[in-house]
Amino acid sequence: MTAVLGGLDIGGTKCAAVIGTETDGGIEIADKIAFPTPSGPEAAITRLCRELEELLARHGHPPLAAVGISCGGPLDSRSGLVLSPPNLPGWDRFNVVAPVRERFGVPVGLQNDANACALAEWKWGAGRGTQNMIFLTFGTGMGAGLILNGRLYAGANDMAGEVGHMRLAEDGPEGYGKAGSFEGFCSGGGIARLAAAMTVEWLAAGKRTLLAADRGAAAGITAKAVGEAAQAGDELALAVMRTVGRQLGRGLAVLVDVLNPERIVIGSIYARQRELLEPVVMEELRREALAVSLQACEIVPAGLGEQVGDAASLSVARLALEGRQKERTGGADSG
Repeated sequence: MTAVLGGLDIGGTKCAAVIGTETDGGIEIADKIAFPTPSGPEAAITRLCRELEELLARHGHPPLAAVGISCGGPLDSRSGLVLSPPNLPGWDRFNVVAPVRERFGVPVGLQNDANACALAEWKWGAGRGTQNMIFLTFGTGMGAGLILNGRLYAGANDMAGEVGHMRLAEDGPEGYGKAGSFEGFCSGGGIARLAAAMTVEWLAAGKRTLLAADRGAAAGITAKAVGEAAQAGDELALAVMRTVGRQLGRGLAVLVDVLNPERIVIGSIYARQRELLEPVVMEELRREALAVSLQACEIVPAGLGEQVGDAASLSVARLALEGRQKERTGGADSG
């Protein structure tokens, strides 16, 4: 194997080490080791480094070009610090970059998971060829990674792209601690909460639904169950998905008007439920967004599919490697 990129993905419940090589316009995932997230940051980084070394050994110790770390925010990418993410208790201003750099002696980069996925989709997925692209996670939560003028835009302190915090309605399911937020309507947890509330009202009116037989079962509804019931033609589940689609379209309209992107790439739930969501989303977008801006923008599902999480950390490694190369040549930073 030629020189490889290494990736470390840090999640609240699962971590993974991955290696891969860049191909003509794409990424090839060579190998991966995943494991439950250890208790404490030191144990997690030690285990991740050990597993990355194991992956390299499996493939004959090829030269490692760079390592990328993808982790939930907040974080400080410039200093390599993870700043107490809600899903990683005890990770308080922990430097994840320094021990990896010391262990492997190569460029190491850190980005939050939404930015990392945006980089991956931009370089190797549905965002290829664009200069202005937005990636929306639309999974467990709703976050965004922004590619503006051909480079990743992270903002003043790595907080750019927190679109899930935008309030879209005065009331509604909660996300980011805010009722009626973008994440409240457009995330796995938000869809489940919206469906539960609508199911209680539906059953109280004497109607039947595949989502729950009684009010007690409503609290156990999942976003996956809503999608499956909607695909089966359940009237209530379809109503839930229409509400989600309208709010997604409303949120996208803000992004289209403010950032004027060429493409918005949406992951996870949108990719799986595109047939149901797209007509409603586009109807709302045509109503809410500036027509000239909307004409210049495509709305597409993520192109990397189930590989996007693995490719995300590798895209951060690629960015770190580019940064090192520019330092050596004195070139301008183009992202």
